[in-house]
Amino acid sequence: MTETERLNAEIAGLRASARQLQERLNSQFFGQEETVEFLILALMAGGHVLLEGAPGLGKTTLVHALADAVDLKFQRLQCTPDLMPSDVLGTRVLRVDDESGARSFDFEKGPVFTNVLLTDEVNRATPRTQSALLEAMQERQVTLHGKTLPLAPPFFMVATQNPIEMEGTYPLPEAQLDRFLFKLELQLPDHANLSTILSVTTGGSVEAAPPFFKVEEWLRLQALVREVAAPSDVVEAVASIILATHPDHATAPEVVRSHVRYGSSLRGGQSILLAAKARALLADRLNISKDDVRAVAAPALRHRLILSYEGEARGVRRDDLVEAAVESVLGS
Repeated sequence: MTETERLNAEIAGLRASARQLQERLNSQFFGQEETVEFLILALMAGGHVLLEGAPGLGKTTLVHALADAVDLKFQRLQCTPDLMPSDVLGTRVLRVDDESGARSFDFEKGPVFTNVLLTDEVNRATPRTQSALLEAMQERQVTLHGKTLPLAPPFFMVATQNPIEMEGTYPLPEAQLDRFLFKLELQLPDHANLSTILSVTTGGSVEAAPPFFKVEEWLRLQALVREVAAPSDVVEAVASIILATHPDHATAPEVVRSHVRYGSSLRGGQSILLAAKARALLADRLNISKDDVRAVAAPALRHRLILSYEGEARGVRRDDLVEAAVESVLGS
C-alpha cells in the first residue's frame, strides 16, 4: 500500500467513525440533529461552544454522551455567584507529613483540567470567575502562582446559559464570547420527537455503548481538519463576509448599517473556515466550498455581532443580520 492509499484509508476510517458518532447521538437526542452536527463540527475543529436553551432540554446529557463516545474525560462545573476562580482552576493545599512533620504546598487541580468541560449556567458566575476561563479557552493552559500548566489535548468547553431567567446573571463580556467557535440555540422538540423522548426516558435504563474513538484518533482527526484545502476565492469570500458585518464598511448591507454597532472580529472568519473544513471532511470532501461557508456562518457569527440601540429596540435577530452579510457576498 502506497503512502497516499494509506492516508486515504485512514481518513475514510476516521470519517466513518465520526458519522457513526453523529448517528448515535441523533438516536439518543431526538429532534436535535442540527445541534448534534454543530457540536461534532466544533469538536473536530478544536473550538468551544456556547449552548443556549431552556432548562430540561438535555444539554448536560448531550455533552456527557459526546465525551463518552470519544472516550474523553468529562467534568461538569455548576456556576453560581459565589464561585471563585480557584474553584475552576485549582488551589494550593498545605500538607503535613505525618512522620517528619514537614510542611509543603501541593497543587490540587480544578475541573478545568479535563478534556470536555461543561460550564453550566456560565452567566451566573461573576466576571472575575468568568475571566479565569479565558486563558484556558484560548491558550489551552492555566497560569497559577507563577507557573504555567498546559491542559491535556483535546480541551473542549461547552458553556450553557438559560435564555429565560436573567435575574442574578452576569452577561458574558465580548472578549469571552469571541472565544466560542459556535453559539448554538437548543430548541424545544416538536410533538413527535417530544413523545418519543418521554417514552424513552421513562422506560428501562440503556446500557452505555463503547466509545467510537480513542483520544489519539480524535487528535488525528482534528489535525486532518486543518489540512483540508481552502480555495483562495472561498477565503476571500469569508473575509468579505466579516467586513460586511461592520456597519462602517462600504460593503455592509443597509440592515447591518442600521442595526449593528460592532461587527465580527477576525476570530469569526477563523471559526467559519475551521468549521467549514470540518463539515467538508465529514461530507467526504478534501476542500471546502461556499456552501460550507453558508452553512456554518450563523452559529459562527451570531454571538459576535453587537447590536445598536435601534437593533435592540426592534428585536432584530442576529441570524438575519448574518444572512444579509452572507447574501451580500455569496448571493441568495
